[in-house]
Amino acid sequence: MTPVLQIKNLQVSYYTDAGRARALDGVDLTLTAGEKLGLVGESGSGKSTMALAMMRMIKPPGRIEGGQVIVDGTDLMTLSEQTMLKARLSKIAYIPQGAMNSLNPVTRIGAQMVDAIKAHDEGSSRADIDRRCKLALESVDLSSSVFKMYAHELSGGMKQRACIAISILLKPKVIIADEPTSALDVVTQRQVMETIDRVQKQIGAAVILIGHDMGLMAQFVDKVAVMYTGRIMELSSVRDMFTDPKHPYAQALIRSLPNLENKGVFNGIPGMAPALLQLPGGCAFHPRCSKVMENCKTQRPPSTTISGGRILECHLYSEKA
Repeated sequence: MTPVLQIKNLQVSYYTDAGRARALDGVDLTLTAGEKLGLVGESGSGKSTMALAMMRMIKPPGRIEGGQVIVDGTDLMTLSEQTMLKARLSKIAYIPQGAMNSLNPVTRIGAQMVDAIKAHDEGSSRADIDRRCKLALESVDLSSSVFKMYAHELSGGMKQRACIAISILLKPKVIIADEPTSALDVVTQRQVMETIDRVQKQIGAAVILIGHDMGLMAQFVDKVAVMYTGRIMELSSVRDMFTDPKHPYAQALIRSLPNLENKGVFNGIPGMAPALLQLPGGCAFHPRCSKVMENCKTQRPPSTTISGGRILECHLYSEKA
């Protein structure tokens, strides 16, 4: 199947007074239509930076320094600013982390949706635009009356679903959801995730779900990518990731999840994630790794594909391969 999304060697750096912080260091990723990918990792691993880079929304002192983001055959990195504005929502859409802060508080929900369509489709009549907006609201289980409401009149879950409705207005090929359930209670979390799942199937888009909640990942995604210091350490199916993680960092993440067999036992990952300004040589995880070897300290592991299509960046598997 032809991939709907291809990310090749994507690189992002932040330039500060203290030096250059490499936030994304050569990320590669491929998704087909209808696939759902979970992007996980500790805070600062580069998950949200990757989402913003795909949307070309990195702001100074950040800079996209190289790579390609190919959506439906178009490399977004080569588009002019004006063309990229058109590509957002129509080719690639972003559901932001804080719905509370992303909706305009002084503009009705409907007006925000109408503006989004008009920016891409100036030829449609107002009646047709209103109809499309109300259909989008109904597809995420919101009443068409929300069209005339303000953000402060909606609950947290309703705001998040309004953001989802805006993101699917133009049926994009790729939807990025950046921690869409943060600050929501568990019942509302499930409603929001089921909404994303349903609308994704309706429009056949590929979805990238960014988050820390491994339980949600286990229930809703097809593949999981584990990130650390701006690199993808392991990419595998969700079943393989939870039953048999291969990379030592992925293993440590899975071990840290609470379970009923060891109630009250906390299995943290030793040490701290390194500062991006002072990354260790070789594999960035080697100071915290229980299986570290000498070459881990000096050589970055190559990306290696093993049985089952799993992709790993670890010397343990590159030598076997």
